[in-house]
Amino acid sequence: MGAPQAPDRTSVPAPREPVSAEGLAAPAAVAQASDRGARIAAVAIALAWHVAIGLPAVWAARAEFAAPVVVLGAWALIAVTGAAAGLRLLRGSPLPPWPLAALLLAVDAAVFAAVGERQLFAAANWVWGTLGWFFVLALWGRRVVGLIALLTTHALIALVAVLGHGPDPVDVARYVMYVYGTFSLPVAVFVGSTTIVLLARERAAVSAAGHTMAAERDAAERGLRDRRDRLALVSSAAGRVLGELAAGQADPNDPEVQRRSVLAAARLRRLIAESDDVPDPLLHELRAAADLAERNGLPIDLVTIGTPPPLPVEIRRRLADPLTGTLADAEGWARLTVVSGPDEVVVSLVTPDREGPEATGPPPGEYDDGQVQHLYERDGNIRWAQTRWQR
Repeated sequence: MGAPQAPDRTSVPAPREPVSAEGLAAPAAVAQASDRGARIAAVAIALAWHVAIGLPAVWAARAEFAAPVVVLGAWALIAVTGAAAGLRLLRGSPLPPWPLAALLLAVDAAVFAAVGERQLFAAANWVWGTLGWFFVLALWGRRVVGLIALLTTHALIALVAVLGHGPDPVDVARYVMYVYGTFSLPVAVFVGSTTIVLLARERAAVSAAGHTMAAERDAAERGLRDRRDRLALVSSAAGRVLGELAAGQADPNDPEVQRRSVLAAARLRRLIAESDDVPDPLLHELRAAADLAERNGLPIDLVTIGTPPPLPVEIRRRLADPLTGTLADAEGWARLTVVSGPDEVVVSLVTPDREGPEATGPPPGEYDDGQVQHLYERDGNIRWAQTRWQR
C-alpha cells in the first residue's frame, strides 16, 4: 500500500484443527472402560477361586496326596504368579502371554502327577477349576483360538492322568464333565467380554458421530441465519443510498452521500471476506476494507505485529466494523495497525481530523460489552479509533 508494511502472512498455510478429537476419543474411552471392568471381574474370579475354594481343599487333603510338597508348592507358585499377572493386567501392561502359559501348563502336569488317584477328581486337585481362569488372564486381549488351544492341552494332560490310573468308565465320565466345565466358563467370559467391548465401542462411535453431525448442523444453521441477518443489514444500508440516488433525493457529488456509499461498500466487502478460508481471517477482513479505501484514492498503511489467535466471527466483526465506519470518513491518509498476542488483539486507526460533523459517528457504545472495548478520540489534528479484545 502507501508505505512498506509487514510481511503478508496470508501466504503461509495455517495449521488446521484436528477432526473432532472428542468424536475420536469417546469410542476408545468407552471401550477402555468396558474392558477394564471385564478385566477386574476376570482377575477377581481367578484369585478368589484359587484362594477361597482351592486353598481350603488343598490344605484339608494334604496328607492324602502322592506328593504333598509338589501340590502345595505349585499352589503357592500360581498364587504369586497369578497375583502378579492380574496386577499387571489391571495396569495395562500384562506379562508376556506365552511364557506365562508354558509355566501354567508345566504346573498343570506336575499337579496331576502329584495329587494321586484318590484326589484326582476331588476339590483338592485345584487345577481343574482354577487353571482355566489363569489361562484367561494370560491371553487377555488376544484371539480366543489361543485360549482354546491352552484348554485343549489342559484336557489332554488330564486325560493322560485319568488313563494312567486305569480306564475306569466312571472316571472317564467324570473327566468329560470336568472338561466341559473347564472349557465352558472361561471361554464364555473371554468371548463375552470381547463382544461387550466391541459393542460398546460401536455404540459409542455411532452416538459420537450422531452428536457431531447434530452439532455441525446446528452450527451451520446458526451461521447461515447470522449471515443472512448481517447481509440484510448491510444490504439495507446500501439499498437506502441507492434508492435515494435513483429517486433523485441524493446528490452523487455530496461528500456525505459518498461517505455513506463507501461505508456500505466497505461493510459489504468485509462481510464477503468473512467467509473466505484463509489462515488469518481478521487480517484478511481488515485488508479487504483497506483495499477498498485505497482504490477510492485514500493512501493507507497497514501494519501488523504478531499473529492473531483464532477468533469467533462475532469478535472479528466487533473488532473490524467500527474502524470500517471511521475509515469511510477518512480523508488525506490513514494508518491501520494490528497488534496481536495469544490473549489480546488491538486494532488502531489514525486519520487526519477534518472540519464538519461526523458522517458515521464514533464507534457505538453497544459494542463495549467486556469482550471488545472501543475508544475514539479527535483533537482537531487527528482522529484515533481503537478496538481491543482480551481473552
